[in-house]
Formats: sequence, structure tokens, C-alpha cells
Amino acid sequence: MAEADFQEAPSVGRVDDGGVHHLPVRVYYEDTDAAGIVYYANYLKFIERARTDMMRLLGVTHSRMADQDGLSFIVRSCAVKYRRPARLDDALDVRTRVMRVRGPVLDVLQDIYRDDELLVSTELRIACMDGAGRVQTLPPPIRTAFAGIAQPVTTH
Repeated sequence: MAEADFQEAPSVGRVDDGGVHHLPVRVYYEDTDAAGIVYYANYLKFIERARTDMMRLLGVTHSRMADQDGLSFIVRSCAVKYRRPARLDDALDVRTRVMRVRGPVLDVLQDIYRDDELLVSTELRIACMDGAGRVQTLPPPIRTAFAGIAQPVTTH
């Protein structure tokens, strides 16, 4: 194969008709503990990657926010429920749903599935801040991008 055949961009997942972003993730050896089970903190890495790729699909990138607007996102709170373990070589689906966009805040649900089995569920509050660490309202184009897929959820 030619070198150009290997230059394909990595997948950033997809957004389904319900506004849920899906990112496929494979569990590698480096993600696991000595028992071959995903180390608990690595689930946070999976959901961070999924949020970043969801943003990319919406036309919003961390680097562009920082360069053009002087803004970044911070996680204000994160609640995690570990239900079932993921294991080496599992194919996972990280599902991200924006629940609400208001002022400087995004409320987000992120779940990790293996097939149809829920393994981990998270609820996050993410805030927009400037370089000095002050909370800032989302710029209109970014707010519009997130509001376009926001799907309020009453229970999780």
C-alpha cells in the first residue's frame, strides 16, 4: 500500500438523530490494571476524548477557542457511577449528550457502553473561562453549536 493510504484522519465519531455523540473506543493493554480491567481513571480519559471529538464535529476546537477567543473549558463537577468493568480488547461506545447550555455552563451526560450494556455513567458540569480563570459566557457561535444538539434529560 502507498503511504498516502495510511494518512486517513482518525474517527471523531458521529452524532445520531437524537443529538447523542458516539465515539468508538478500543480498550488497550495500557488502559488496564494487572487484572486486565480498565483502570477507573482511564474512563475519564475516554469521556474527555469523546467530548473533544464531539466539539470537533460541531466545528468547535479547544485550540481555536484559545487562539481566537482566549477561552477554554474546565470541568466544574463530575459524578461517576461505575456499574460494570470493561476489559482488555473490549470495543466501547462513549455516548455524549449535552443536556443544557446556559450562560457559561454546559451540563453533559456521558455513558460508556459495551454493546447494549451500560458500564459507566457520568454527569458533568463544564464551564467556559478566560485566561485569567474567570468564568465567561459562551461566545454566540459556540453556544449555538451546542444548543443545536442539546437534549434535556430528566433522569440518568
